[in-house]
Amino acid sequence: MYSFKNDYSEGAHPRILNALMESNYEQEEAYGEDRFSLQAIELLKQRIGRTDIDIHLLTGGTQTNLTAISAFLRPHEAAIAASTGHILTHETGAIEATGHKILSIETEDGKLTPTHVKSALDAHTDEHMVKPKLVYISNSTEIGSIYNKRELQQLSDFCHENHLILFMDGARLGSALCSEENDLQFTDLPDLVDAFYIGGTKNGALIGEALVICRNSLKEDFRFQMKQKGAMLAKGRLLGIQFLELFRDNLFFDLAMHANKLATLLRTELSKANIRFLTESPSNQIFPILSNELITNLQSKYSFHIWEKVDDDHSAIRLVTSWATKEEAVVAFIEDIKK
Repeated sequence: MYSFKNDYSEGAHPRILNALMESNYEQEEAYGEDRFSLQAIELLKQRIGRTDIDIHLLTGGTQTNLTAISAFLRPHEAAIAASTGHILTHETGAIEATGHKILSIETEDGKLTPTHVKSALDAHTDEHMVKPKLVYISNSTEIGSIYNKRELQQLSDFCHENHLILFMDGARLGSALCSEENDLQFTDLPDLVDAFYIGGTKNGALIGEALVICRNSLKEDFRFQMKQKGAMLAKGRLLGIQFLELFRDNLFFDLAMHANKLATLLRTELSKANIRFLTESPSNQIFPILSNELITNLQSKYSFHIWEKVDDDHSAIRLVTSWATKEEAVVAFIEDIKK
C-alpha cells in the first residue's frame, strides 16, 4: 500500500536526522534561546533579505495559526477566510476557541481577492457585529492553487488601505514558491504580507514552522503569547537544528521542487488519459475526478483522500506528493489507472 494521502507521512530528510544525531549530547539553552535556533533565525533573515523582521519557531501549522491569529486580534475582532481555508475546515475550531469568529467567503479557486474582502467589510458595519480585522490566506491553498505577485499585491494594497492585517499560512509555501507558475520571490513576502510562516513539517522536517512577523505593531510580547498557548518548546533546539539544515543551502527548495515535479508528472499523464480535475492546481496537490468503481480498485494498492462527490458515479480524490515520494510509485499509479 503506497500513500498519496499527504506530504508528512514520511519522517524527515536524512540530513536533518544526521544533524539532530550529531548534536544530540550537546547541552543548550531551552525555549528557543539555544545557539541553533538563534543561528537559524539569523540565517532565515538573510535568506528573506530583511533584518527588521521577528521570527519565532513553533511546532505545527494549527498551533502557529491559533497562536498568531489570537495574538494579533483584539477580543471583538474577526478573521476573514475562504470557505476552503484550513482554519475553517481542518483545525477543529481552534481559532473560534480563542474567541475569534471566522467569516467564511465562498471562492471558486480557494483564493481571496479585494472584492471578496470588501463584501465581508460591507456586511459588518457597526459595534453589534464582530469587526473584520485579519485576512487569512494560504499559499498554496487548501485546494492547491497559488497566488501570483499581482494578486498578492492587489490584496496587500487593499488590506493596508482598510487597516486590515494580512496573514499568510505557509504550511506548503515551499511548493507554492517552486511552482512553475509562480512569479513570487521569497524576498517579496515581507513587503506584501504582515505575517507569514514557512512550513517545515510538510517539506522535509520532522516538525516545525517558522513564523515571520513583519508589521511592527504585531511583534510586541509575542513570546508571552507563545508560552500561554503551549507553543514554546522546551527543547527548542530541535526546531532550530532543522531550519538551519533546511536553509543552510537550497535543501528546502530542492525538496519542494521534487514534490512538485512528481505532482506535475501525475497531472500530465492523467490529463493524457482524458481525466478531468476538480481544481487547477500547479502545486503538489492534485484533484483528479475518477469513477467510483476505479477509486475502489485503486484503494487496494494506494491510499488517498476522497475529497468530494462530483455526481452519483464520480468523485474527486486528492493526491499529494512529498519531498520523499518515489517516482516509481507515481509511474505505477499512472499505469494502474491506464489499465
